[in-house]
Amino acid sequence: MTFLKNQLKNNRFLMIVILAYVAVGIFAPDKFLPSLGNTWYYVKEMLMIMPVILLLTSLISAWVPKETIENAFGKNSGLKGSLFAFLLGSFSAGPIYAAFPVCKMLLSKGASIANIVIILSTWAVIKIPMLITESKFLGPEFMLVRWVLTTLAIFLMGYITSRFVKPEDLPADDEAAAALDGPIAVNADYCVGCGLCAKISPSHFKMVDKKAMVISQTLSPGDGLAIKDAVAKCPAKIIRFYR
Repeated sequence: MTFLKNQLKNNRFLMIVILAYVAVGIFAPDKFLPSLGNTWYYVKEMLMIMPVILLLTSLISAWVPKETIENAFGKNSGLKGSLFAFLLGSFSAGPIYAAFPVCKMLLSKGASIANIVIILSTWAVIKIPMLITESKFLGPEFMLVRWVLTTLAIFLMGYITSRFVKPEDLPADDEAAAALDGPIAVNADYCVGCGLCAKISPSHFKMVDKKAMVISQTLSPGDGLAIKDAVAKCPAKIIRFYR
């Protein structure tokens, strides 16, 4: 029962969406199938895009030092960081929802809130492919004026957001929260499902829906070596051992 309550709590938005579809099916049955078809279209798109994005963010998280992200996008990066954020958003590919795991990873590595706002906003409204298409259909003058005004608004939004929203106002990172409960933490969002950790240390890890999870925080003599081995061999580098 506790497990079911936790699942419902962690998937509240999904439950609301399901209830909304049930309501549409009851009160507007003629709109049910078209809306279901649109949903399936976007689900298929996400299934093609998100695994690649999650893999890339996992690799960046594992291979790029925190100091590098802080220097490029951190609070003290100044105008250079804002320009890097602007360029990252401008030359990005994929729909806007692909930007969220990227930005979450950058935040966890020390990027500032202002630069995250710049990345998200630029990714959404002034990507290079979008500007090319806009120029073709609406004309280069329209595109240029709109680009200048939107760019100014994006930098202003980044500054204002950083004044009102502080890092401590954001949800705690999964790894940091897990560290409070014990010495072992797994960031399952970026797990690639290889199962190595469960094979190396089955008393502490197991696979659930192709995602690694910690099943025990209790350490016996010699367990530390197996866990450190699992940390070292994890291809996505998503296991932390706080010892």
